[in-house]
Amino acid sequence: MMMQHRWVAVVTLVALLTYFWMGLQTAGARRKSGIAAPAMTGDPLLERTIRAHYNTLEWLPIFLGSLWLFAIYWNELVAAGLGVVWIVGRIMYQTGYVQAAEKREAGFMVQALATAVLLFGALGKIVWSLATGGA
Repeated sequence: MMMQHRWVAVVTLVALLTYFWMGLQTAGARRKSGIAAPAMTGDPLLERTIRAHYNTLEWLPIFLGSLWLFAIYWNELVAAGLGVVWIVGRIMYQTGYVQAAEKREAGFMVQALATAVLLFGALGKIVWSLATGGA
């Protein structure tokens, strides 16, 4: 039974559930606006909700790859903690953006910082390991 990296696995699933929740928010905004798919424009609330959802999709590959590599090469619990920070940042981003475009910045910065630590931490450790012969 594989129990290694279970905390990062849980964070990964919660991040994906967060993304799923954002999809439901988009569906709700469509119902509220009366704008059916495939239309993407015509109501500012719908447009902001869609954009928050899509922006999260744009960040997911960077975040998930970095999360797992950081957990493997550094520390699983630190990676999981930073993953939770990322999720909180994405929720802040989405809820802020839906209210008004200018309210998205704080959440964006929180998730971007968490991603940067994961990404550059993993990269740095891998490069260091290669440069020192795997030490």
